Amino acid sequence: MTENIKILIIDDDESMRDACVQTYAKNSYVVDVASDGVTGLQKIKDINPDLVLVDLKMPGISGMVVLEEIKRIDPEIVTVVITGYATIDSAIESIKKGAYDFLTKPFTPGELRLITKRALEKRRLTIESNRLRQEKEKMREGFISMVSHQLRTPLVAVQQYFEVILGGMAGEVSDEQREMLERSKIRIDQLIYLIKDWLNLSKIDANMIVKKLASINITSIFTNIFNLMQTISKEKNITLKMDIPEDLPKISGDKGTLEQAFLNLVDNGIRYGKDGGSLIVSAKEENGYIEVSISDNGIGIPEDKLPFIFEQFYQVEPKSDSTGLGLSIVKRIMDAHSATIKVTSKPEKGSTFAVLLTKSEEEK
Repeated sequence: MTENIKILIIDDDESMRDACVQTYAKNSYVVDVASDGVTGLQKIKDINPDLVLVDLKMPGISGMVVLEEIKRIDPEIVTVVITGYATIDSAIESIKKGAYDFLTKPFTPGELRLITKRALEKRRLTIESNRLRQEKEKMREGFISMVSHQLRTPLVAVQQYFEVILGGMAGEVSDEQREMLERSKIRIDQLIYLIKDWLNLSKIDANMIVKKLASINITSIFTNIFNLMQTISKEKNITLKMDIPEDLPKISGDKGTLEQAFLNLVDNGIRYGKDGGSLIVSAKEENGYIEVSISDNGIGIPEDKLPFIFEQFYQVEPKSDSTGLGLSIVKRIMDAHSATIKVTSKPEKGSTFAVLLTKSEEEK
């Protein structure tokens, strides 16, 4: 069906505009014309065309500028460049600015019809792809919402009931019953942690992280983390140490997500640390970047398992209470920051996670 397809021809050559209109006469397209870029851009806003033919050489603003503006107005509009001054450089530049294809003057009606057909098919596929992507995103958001409310809420309620029963507020509990209830509570706690980690992983949006980049002091991040983990480290009898120079340059990052990533690494170091052990956070400037290292002297990771530790749901120790998502969250956050993360480890000796972050622009 071509009745609803709108085509705009922007060209300062009246004979060229008329020739294109006549070529389209048999197709029932809605065709409009403009003799310069400014008029053409205004018509694009008014009629919202499906396809725009743009001449590169016009009075006023050039066709290259028009291509850029069309992309800003509506990225789904397909553009085809028509020009009598075709060069390889101009073709490449126009494609970079969003043009679908390039048609050199003079061209035949058959060539125009063919490229129009291809361009409109490209638009159809683009719109369909965007629609499917939006539907997928809605499904993802709906699933996240379902997990958050339909699964987490009842599990938290069950968790609270267990605490009431184990606290003796619902009557006396025998030793055998207590053992069974405590085991069940542990399983509920693990499910809640799994849901929490999965939700955190799903909500990490690289584009949003990039938009929130700011200058950050590494020391302030780990000061907050150490304050949060102080109680747990004391329970595990693990000493937390920080070795960060006072004059260390700031990094460029999103403080909230970076704090979450480093908190996961510190938590791992404490969780798999040995009684009486230590965890050391150090940082230094390295080849124009800031390298942050988190080292522990805990149980370590076998060499054959190191390549898999950042995969979702992977557990070094299958029987551990880990959700298998903590390091996946770390990796996704670091990828969003264009940061690299490496790990070195030896069983029974400990592990070191080293992250290479970009310095803040104000430090360069």
